[in-house]
Amino acid sequence: SAKPTLPTNFEVETWATLKSAITAIFLKRPDSCDLEKLYQAVNDLCLHKMGGSLYQRIEKECEEHISTALRSLVGQSPDLVVFLSLVEKCWQDLCDQMLMIRSIALYLDRTYVKQTPNVRSLWDMGLQLFRKHLSMAPEVEHKTVTGLLRMIEGERLGEAVDRTLLNHLLKMFTALGIYSESFEKPFLECTSEFYAAEGMKYMQQSDVPDYLKHVEMRLHEEHERCVLYLDALTRKPLIATAEKQLLERHIPAILDKGFVMLMDGRRLEDLQRMYSLFSRVNALESLRQAISSYIRRTGQVIVMDEEKDKDMVPSLLEFKASLDSIWEESFSKNEAFGNTIKDSFEHLINLRQNRPAELIAKFLDEKLRAGNKGTSEEELEGTLDKALVLFRFIQGKDVFEAFYKKDLAKRLLLGKSASIDAEKSMITKLKTECGSQFTNKLEGMFKDIELSKEINESFKQSSQARTKLPSGIEMSVHVLTTGYWPTYPPMGVRLPHELNVYQDIFKEFYLSKYSGRRLMWQNSLGHCVLKADFPKGKKELAVSLFQTVVLMLFNDAQKLSFQDIKDSTGIEDKELRRTLQSLACGKVRVLQKLPKGRDVEDNDSFIFNDGFTAPLYRIKVNAIQMKETVEENTSTTERVFQDRQYQVDAAIVRIMKTRKVLSHTLLITELFQQLKFPIKPADLKKRIESLIDREYLERDKNNPQIYNYLA
Repeated sequence: SAKPTLPTNFEVETWATLKSAITAIFLKRPDSCDLEKLYQAVNDLCLHKMGGSLYQRIEKECEEHISTALRSLVGQSPDLVVFLSLVEKCWQDLCDQMLMIRSIALYLDRTYVKQTPNVRSLWDMGLQLFRKHLSMAPEVEHKTVTGLLRMIEGERLGEAVDRTLLNHLLKMFTALGIYSESFEKPFLECTSEFYAAEGMKYMQQSDVPDYLKHVEMRLHEEHERCVLYLDALTRKPLIATAEKQLLERHIPAILDKGFVMLMDGRRLEDLQRMYSLFSRVNALESLRQAISSYIRRTGQVIVMDEEKDKDMVPSLLEFKASLDSIWEESFSKNEAFGNTIKDSFEHLINLRQNRPAELIAKFLDEKLRAGNKGTSEEELEGTLDKALVLFRFIQGKDVFEAFYKKDLAKRLLLGKSASIDAEKSMITKLKTECGSQFTNKLEGMFKDIELSKEINESFKQSSQARTKLPSGIEMSVHVLTTGYWPTYPPMGVRLPHELNVYQDIFKEFYLSKYSGRRLMWQNSLGHCVLKADFPKGKKELAVSLFQTVVLMLFNDAQKLSFQDIKDSTGIEDKELRRTLQSLACGKVRVLQKLPKGRDVEDNDSFIFNDGFTAPLYRIKVNAIQMKETVEENTSTTERVFQDRQYQVDAAIVRIMKTRKVLSHTLLITELFQQLKFPIKPADLKKRIESLIDREYLERDKNNPQIYNYLA
């Protein structure tokens, strides 16, 4: 039997059926032929190797309709939003039509297209045709892009826009593969111009906190835009453009205009916002420098104002606490910022050599003295820790030690410590900070006080005390080791016979127990409680030893002249005037001065005050405080400098002993590394000269810049 053959007009007739259906799809008209027959028709053509010509015919048909559709947009509505809606409609129609055609010609896509290289799928063919004819209608493309940019600008200015329309059209640009070139490029340029102008305007009109809030809000809005309708890949360049125009360009202006105000007002939230925004544009270094100069400028006012010296330490503590809370809460505990705060603090606290060290010691003395009512142990401990933070920044720690030791001595000898536990805790802290060498003298002072208690106990039990002591007197002695305590100038005084006897008996007892030692009485540190019999009632007077010696003269005389008292007591003139002033011119007037007056003159006389009354039984007669005299402070500072010279000499000898030969520059460098206090190179040179004079070193004969050690 003969093979079946295709009818001669098979291809033409089949295509006519398909063409009619495709035209109906594009014209949105119903078609009489059902989809199954159309699908079968495509199937038949492909099976008989007619896929290639079918593909070309479908492509030609689509191109005609797409070209017509896009041309129809030319010259359409001048209203950009209406025009964009038409473009969206045109695009949406194309998508629907191409999907319909693809579903009919699915077999073509799966066979011919797959098997033939360089042939696009029907969907991609439709996109390519749309792109081709869009580029041939530049007015349509340009108008669409302009409309999109206007809508986004309108939204930035607060207008409500159709975000769905934006989303659909931008998805069209992405699908056509022209998003980056046709839309993103002009969009980023417009964004840059928009925010450049807005940044300038807002910087002039707003204060810094409001400006930063505005920037934060704008960056959030741009991020939202990327989520809602822009392509995800636009996010990075878009945010970078906004950051550059709103932030990066204005970093110096933001810092100049508002940083000091935010720091002074401790505006933690605003500072935190500034930190997070600056970190986005790598501007933290500028912020760090601003912090450094702020600390130095503000701190300089606190440290250099001599009139407010008494408030310096509390002000510095408050300033440091404020900076720490800003660092923790606003600057995310950034390590570089933390180091900057430390370095700046160290710089400002050493602007005035030695004075801050002295004032920190005084501050601690004030806190550790008895009389700080209402301060709990925890609060005191906290204050000590805070003061220790300032202590760490001091370069001349030996100055601090000298003043701390002087004040500690007064507290221990006069029993003025608020808490021995707090005292010991402070010394432990200093030991942890600076090592045992720094605190061994301070610890020695405590040992002396404890040993003195034991010595007094065993003295009371001794045979000398029981048999020889004058009755009616109780005496307690502090035996101090010379090296541990501050040096006190010796002050002569003629003691009453009873006290002399007491001292001699104690001396005899002490030397029998500790042979080979020498006792030196420090009269200026003694204090007594005297029983006084006034006509208006008995009293007890807490007085210094000098006050005691003066008052006991009035047991045997009613009236004494200044000269009589001076001859009888042997107290140095200046000290005697202060003593008499405290007894006759202060709040508690146990004596009366004739004639009356504030100062003690050579011709004055003194009488026992018969009419003395006071509500309390025990009364403290305060000595007139030489305002911690300038001489006393100067002598403490001079002692520190003297000690420093010995330390420098010892360090030079130590280095030269090890090295034997060393150049001047290297010796100076090594000294700076070893010495724990600030010193000028000129002073080091003087010490080297002094050691050459004393023949510890010699200059090299060929090169005077090199030193040799003389063994």
